[in-house]
Amino acid sequence: MTLPFSPYHEIASIAARYAPVDGEVQTAVDGLGISKRSSPSAPCHGSYRPCLAMVIQGAKSLQLGTDTINYAAGDYLLSSLDLPVAWRVVEASEQVPHFCITLAISGEKVLDLMARAHIRRRAETATGQRGIVVNAATPELLDATTRLLRLLDRPSDIPAMAPLIEEEILYRVLTGPAGEQLMGIVAADTHGNRIARAIAWLRENFARQLRIEDLADHVGMSVSSFHHHFKAITAMTPVQYQKQLRLQEARRLMLLERLDAGTAGHRVGYQSPSQFSREYSRVYGLSPARDVEASRESMVAE
Repeated sequence: MTLPFSPYHEIASIAARYAPVDGEVQTAVDGLGISKRSSPSAPCHGSYRPCLAMVIQGAKSLQLGTDTINYAAGDYLLSSLDLPVAWRVVEASEQVPHFCITLAISGEKVLDLMARAHIRRRAETATGQRGIVVNAATPELLDATTRLLRLLDRPSDIPAMAPLIEEEILYRVLTGPAGEQLMGIVAADTHGNRIARAIAWLRENFARQLRIEDLADHVGMSVSSFHHHFKAITAMTPVQYQKQLRLQEARRLMLLERLDAGTAGHRVGYQSPSQFSREYSRVYGLSPARDVEASRESMVAE
């Protein structure tokens, strides 16, 4: 399929109208977001939930465990799991701001579409695939994304048309190079699905003491297989994953609920304040107190 126009210009034009200032905006289409940055950013720590993220202008860099993932205009990132990451915008300006379109992905919708469209999985690989992958957007995927964005100018069409176009986007992903990775997470009785269940448990219980043997048994895997597939999919060990969750929640508690470092660290499961401070400084580059102070000053400046 060859498009008779440049969809990037049209999508960027729509994005500029609905995201006029830097930051993230949730649109009238459920699950559809637009992010804008007018200059390169410092690293931002957070979590990527299951979603498709397509860069329209500019470029981003993302750190997942030991991996550095770069993607730019024309690329889409598929995140099929809840993964703690650090990302930053590396290419953006006032004249050509960075725009990224995100669409949340529902596992239930993926399974339903697979059944109705008779999409079958190939044999599962021994090593599994990363929970985040990047591919070039096809003309078909760009066309569907453009039509979804156009609905923002026709809000009365959203209830009827948005679900149809979202399903088309899912279909394009499932039948593209990232399809196997997405199917491997949502399909039952796969290594990817078991790791997804382990991640869900970790997110709900990150402050509890982690026993790998119990978690592996909880998802029906041997300890060695669990370790192997968890790291293959997330680029980190279960302990490293839990640590990321703990530190992100502690940072949120200090920034938004104004807890002191000792209380926040204890709240997320650290028994030793010094260990909490060391691990926090290693991830964020500053001690808890200095990082929170710098973040608040940045918020005031913005």
